[in-house]
Amino acid sequence: MTTLRLAHRGDWRAAPENTLPAMQAALRIPACDGLEFDLRCSVDGVPVLLHDASLARVQHSPLACSTLSVSELAEHGIPTFADVLAAVGCDPFLDIELKARAAAIIDILELERGRMDEAGSPALHAAVLSSFSIGILRWLANVRPTWPRWFNAYDLTSATIQKAVALGCQAISCEWHAIDEAGVTRAGAAGLKVAAFTVKGLADYDRLAALGLVGICAEADALDG
Repeated sequence: MTTLRLAHRGDWRAAPENTLPAMQAALRIPACDGLEFDLRCSVDGVPVLLHDASLARVQHSPLACSTLSVSELAEHGIPTFADVLAAVGCDPFLDIELKARAAAIIDILELERGRMDEAGSPALHAAVLSSFSIGILRWLANVRPTWPRWFNAYDLTSATIQKAVALGCQAISCEWHAIDEAGVTRAGAAGLKVAAFTVKGLADYDRLAALGLVGICAEADALDG
């Protein structure tokens, strides 16, 4: 199995994180297999790419995402989910981290990446939905039970693995410092794959890829390969 090299919030070196230029820059890197990005919703219910609850860190505005319309967010360079999907096409793999739940996220993704599997059940093409939130993962399991889900976590302990299994997830995306061979083996015994975030050094990337990880969110040298 080849480990997917996923650009963490795009390529920050070329443009601000989670912007369309950052995504496009990442996909110009030959070693990059796809993208990881975060979704929140505008006050009018439109999914947009933003990690933090507020615009303070990246856009240098004290305003909260949830208080702004999609047009107001666009003035700060924050793209909509639909626009990013349309721009990157269907080939790159996507790790879509949900910071909020909204029916529009499901509808947009189904339109752009929705498929039917061999059993006639809804499936996704080259995409996975991930979250730290147990509530969001349960919601996803309810609205699209056959779509792949990753449980984002900071360890690979037995308790974390049990949570991921109970949530019906296919993998745990884990903070990379907490990943070792024993943890990957424990996860595998429970039927789970392991992904990693966020790796910057190439030597660290290569060590983790050698453990058979399904994907690694990468930045800097690790993104270049």
